[in-house]
Amino acid sequence: MTTKRTSPHPSAKAVSNEPMRLVGVNTAPTGRAKKKAKAVESTNVAIIGGGRGGKALMEIFANDPLVKIVGLAEIRLKATGYKLAGQLGIPVTNNYRDFLTMKHVDLVIDVTGNPEVGQALQRVRRSNLAIIGGASAKFMWQLIDARIRATTEIEKTLMRYQSLFQRYVKDEAERAVNEERTRIACEIHDGLIQTLAGVNFKMERCAELVQKDPGKCQTMLKETKAHLKHGIQATRQVVLNLQPGQYEKLELGAALRNFLKSFQAQNRVHVEFLQTGDEHRLAPKTKVFVFRIVQEALNNAHTHARATHVSVQLTIDSGMLTGFITDNGIGFNVKAVAKDPEKWDHFGLRGMKERARLLGGEAHWDSKKGQGTKISIQIPLTKQEHVRS
Repeated sequence: MTTKRTSPHPSAKAVSNEPMRLVGVNTAPTGRAKKKAKAVESTNVAIIGGGRGGKALMEIFANDPLVKIVGLAEIRLKATGYKLAGQLGIPVTNNYRDFLTMKHVDLVIDVTGNPEVGQALQRVRRSNLAIIGGASAKFMWQLIDARIRATTEIEKTLMRYQSLFQRYVKDEAERAVNEERTRIACEIHDGLIQTLAGVNFKMERCAELVQKDPGKCQTMLKETKAHLKHGIQATRQVVLNLQPGQYEKLELGAALRNFLKSFQAQNRVHVEFLQTGDEHRLAPKTKVFVFRIVQEALNNAHTHARATHVSVQLTIDSGMLTGFITDNGIGFNVKAVAKDPEKWDHFGLRGMKERARLLGGEAHWDSKKGQGTKISIQIPLTKQEHVRS
């Protein structure tokens, strides 16, 4: 029987709904496995379709030491993946059936969405060849494409963030603010990695369930997609928080009101804010760091404490900035969390305390389970800030 060859073209409407037969892509080693990484053979992957899906797969696999792309099947010279394959030195064929006879191919991924191609691949019977196609392949490349776009968005935001600090932070504040920029960049990066690590774990679990329990596999795929969407939304929120919109004037009160108004609208948490004293006494570094402390405290109150009401009070007198952030959340055991480095970092408590320390001040927590949390900060004004008063 002769199979008519059609032009591979990724289309959401034409994607085959047939389940994938087998998933077996290796992931990067961690821990002790790093010592054996050199001894692990790479997985030889062939990609059918050079559209958005094929391009996304090539972009991510090209940097994976445990994956080798041995070929791309595409007949459209103007396909986005066709040009990328040439840049990466990946062989291109116009007949996807070539991959089915190659002995060194371990995995074939079909992202064309072409039903005829999918049916032809389903008829292949090779014990040493894994094939991913249909909805499973579409989900894979969409997941990777979302990761690439999210990473690009973060990189652009970090560049804008760096530009803001270079414009408005001078002299003695420059070193401290550079440390702050690096810390926030790490927080964003770690948050994204944790999300992707969770998605990767679920994908590996799906690989185990695809033949044993297809129904459960499909459920887990939906959970994975929701997990990824949540991670992207959280990342975008962090990006938004990095731009309070008031840095050009460096008005702490205006910046906080702007942030708290947005926070209250998005999270349905009632917020009260009171600031007394002349903030013109504060150096730009002090204003930025205090803003970050309040921002982290509000995020903790919503995300971890599940608070419905938060009060923020700032008082600026002749020699001290004093702040109190109080919530009606579930509270936590301060001593126990302080002894757990993972929780101490995860809740952002170390960052808040470090910001206060860089300003020569202190941050303390008063909390008990079921009784909410009260954060107090005391920041002494510098000699330069005294002169301004």
